[in-house]
Amino acid sequence: MPPLAAIERFFERLFERPSARLFRTRLQPLQLQRRIERAMEAERRVSLDRTLVPNRFIVHLHPDDLAGFGDRTETLAVELANGALTFARTHHFSLADRPRVELRSDARVQRADIRVDARFADPSSERPADAEPSTSDAAAPSAPGRHAPPATDPTATRVFTVPQPTSPRAAVAVTDPDGRVRRFTIGGGGLTIGRAEDNDLVARDSRVSRHHGRIAGRRGTLVYLDLGSTNGSRVNGEPVTEVVLGVGDRLEVGATTIVVEGAGAND
Repeated sequence: MPPLAAIERFFERLFERPSARLFRTRLQPLQLQRRIERAMEAERRVSLDRTLVPNRFIVHLHPDDLAGFGDRTETLAVELANGALTFARTHHFSLADRPRVELRSDARVQRADIRVDARFADPSSERPADAEPSTSDAAAPSAPGRHAPPATDPTATRVFTVPQPTSPRAAVAVTDPDGRVRRFTIGGGGLTIGRAEDNDLVARDSRVSRHHGRIAGRRGTLVYLDLGSTNGSRVNGEPVTEVVLGVGDRLEVGATTIVVEGAGAND
C-alpha cells in the first residue's frame, strides 16, 4: 500500500469506525463506493503507456452491516461495479475487464468497518475464487475456511501475470448525424474512425477529426483509444481517452454515435 493510502487508512480507523459504533450509524453505499475507489488507486500498476487497475473487488462487511442493506445486496453490488467503472474511466485508468463487486459477510470484520480485496482478473481465464488476492489492506482477514495470505513487504515490487492478448470480434451500429445507421464488424485488425478516406469507418461529420480514434482488441477485451482528436470522445456521456468497451456501451465522436451490439472471441 502506498504511504499516503496507509496514512489515510490509519485516520479512517482512528475516527470513522469508533464514531460509527458510538452513534450506531448504518453504513451507506457511498462509503463502500469510496473504499472501492481507494482500493483501486492503492493497487494500480503504472507502465509506460497506461495505468492498469484491479477489476474484481470483494467487500468484507460485518454480518449486521451487510444485513442492514436487506435484499438490495445484489443490486448494490451492480451499482458499486458501475461506479467503479465510471471512476476508472474518469481517471483514464485501464481495465482488463468490466469491474465486478461481491459483498461478503465476514464475522472477523468489526462493526462499521469495511475491508476490500482488490484483484486483477483476466476475463478469458478467470482466477479461481481461492487465488491469493491483491489486497488494499494488509490486515484484511481471509474468508472463513481459507488460509490467510502470507504477509508481504508493502514496499516490495509485486509481480502479476499479464493476460495474453487476443483479438475479439465485435459488432457495432453507427448512427450518422443525418440519422442513417451503418453496421460494422470489428475483427483482429480493429476499426479506425475519422473523416479521412483511409479509415475503416469514414465519418460524415465535420466535428470528427481526420483520424479521430480506434477500436481494437487488447488482452481479450475491446478497447477504444482516442487519437488526440480535436473535439474528444465520450462513452456513455463521460469524456474518455482510453477505455474498455462492453456490449451496450455508447461511444460518441462528434455527432456520430457508435453502439457496441455484440462482442466475443474470434473463431
